[in-house]
Amino acid sequence: MSNPMKIDHIGFTVSDIERSKAFYRRALAPLDIGLVMEVTEEMTGSHAHAGFGSEGRPYFWLGNGAGVLRGKLHVAFNAPNRAAVDAFYRAALAAGGVDNGAPGLRPHYHANYYGAFVLDPDGHNIEAVCQLPEN
Repeated sequence: MSNPMKIDHIGFTVSDIERSKAFYRRALAPLDIGLVMEVTEEMTGSHAHAGFGSEGRPYFWLGNGAGVLRGKLHVAFNAPNRAAVDAFYRAALAAGGVDNGAPGLRPHYHANYYGAFVLDPDGHNIEAVCQLPEN
């Protein structure tokens, strides 16, 4: 499988992994991203991890344990079209996310930049973006 992205995966610690797994399951479903792998505390000897991705490949990881970031992260997920951005936004709000920017064009980035932003249960800024002309 070819990955055009140069980042293989990203991961960060969350304050409540079960709450975060529930949030991301619902929020990322419209983008065809789901929970594809879990690693238990027994397997690692210390922390549990949940890997979200597609086609059986996890590329977005959450972990429990000490060290929840004091600063907040921004993660943007690619959406295939603007309708998927809208669906992500609705699903994320329904899952308990907080509005951080309704779906819409962001022409200050470029003419076709269509994104939506929500804050996850730990306050991280999560975005879905489609950078294609309206489709």
